[in-house]
Amino acid sequence: MNFNCVRYLLGALLFIPTATRGQQAWTLEDCLNYALKNNIQIEKSRLNEEQGEVSLKQQKAQLLPSLTFSTNQGVGYRPFQESTMMVQNGQVTSTNNKVTYQGGYSLNANWTIWNGGINHKNIQSQALKNEQQKYRTEQNQLTIQQQITNLYITILYTTDAKKVAEQVAETAKAQLERGQEMQKNGQMARAEVAQLESQYESATFDIVNSTTQIANYKRQLKALLQLPIDVDFDVKAIIPTEDEIMTPLPDAKTLYERALAARPEIKTAESNIESARLQQKIAKAGYLPTIGMNASIGDSHYSAANKNYGEQLKRNLNGNLGLTVSVPIFDQRRNRSTVEQAKIQFTTSQLDLLDAQNSLSSTIEEYWLNAKNNQQRYLVAKSMVKSQEESYRLVNEQFKEGLKNTVDLLQGRDALLKAEQNMLQSKYNALLYIKLLKFYE
Repeated sequence: MNFNCVRYLLGALLFIPTATRGQQAWTLEDCLNYALKNNIQIEKSRLNEEQGEVSLKQQKAQLLPSLTFSTNQGVGYRPFQESTMMVQNGQVTSTNNKVTYQGGYSLNANWTIWNGGINHKNIQSQALKNEQQKYRTEQNQLTIQQQITNLYITILYTTDAKKVAEQVAETAKAQLERGQEMQKNGQMARAEVAQLESQYESATFDIVNSTTQIANYKRQLKALLQLPIDVDFDVKAIIPTEDEIMTPLPDAKTLYERALAARPEIKTAESNIESARLQQKIAKAGYLPTIGMNASIGDSHYSAANKNYGEQLKRNLNGNLGLTVSVPIFDQRRNRSTVEQAKIQFTTSQLDLLDAQNSLSSTIEEYWLNAKNNQQRYLVAKSMVKSQEESYRLVNEQFKEGLKNTVDLLQGRDALLKAEQNMLQSKYNALLYIKLLKFYE
């Protein structure tokens, strides 16, 4: 098995939070920490960082000379020739042997002394690519964290909504029982009792629907965490405090300025500009000459020679040293096209940065407005819930005394439900956008 796979599996097993081992609930922090350590996409991104470091070492090695050794060994057979002539290292050797053997040995070195600075610029380019890969890893981490946060808070909201549905169902059940009793005493018509039955069934359906939604959201969160099917998973349904909901928001402009200095997508776009500028320099270096040096040492022996192998190797030893200068004159427009393409890419990278800044600004402004508006809505909705609860309580008491009919009761119930739903939505939306804004600080 691949070492990285083993490391991943061991890490996943060791880091499964204590909450899971004890079959307790996961907190949001548990989910975020687990994902950062065990998410497959993040792990792949880290492996890409390691590949980048290997590529950087390779680019640095291009500054060094290369050295290779080669040898060839051959046997010749000429059955119909009376003699064989062999030219070797400037010497002519003649033999009557039909089978001959020869060997050659060569040690070659090549070194690019100067190629317009391309090698050094390639090192800088690879270093920038490695930096960009680190930013991509950060971006993957933030994206996963935001998705987890969104799902987790959705589960909290649906769980709270289920509790409201359970309270409504409990009240609806008591009202149905009271209505059935009043029907027996002739104080209520069967049609009104049927409305109460419908109210109770509707409340029961809301409970079942919420339960199904919670299970589905937990499944999605479990899949996002990439937990195996046999892991017992549940979330810790902590009701947020009012202080958390009403957390003072920093100024949107201040948030944006902080995000410009910290967000990986902005850093990536800025690094892309530097990379494109460097590619322009590399492209222009294609017009410059290349200077290289080469050296070699060779030796050989031949079975038909009248010297032994040792003496042959001594006499046939030879070496050479050379300097090569290559000047591009006409390259079918390759260099010019490369320069023009690099210039276009530089302009594109500048536009990409501007686009990333505009997108960041729009996102922060949207999240900030949503957080602020939902905080205000929460305060209003909270006040409405209190008044609707009191109103519904009075209607319910009057209903029990026979002073209100089922229409009044159902209208009061619908008004209370709407107020509670508005309060829950604004409450958890405010919490969600407050937490999302923190990812941009």
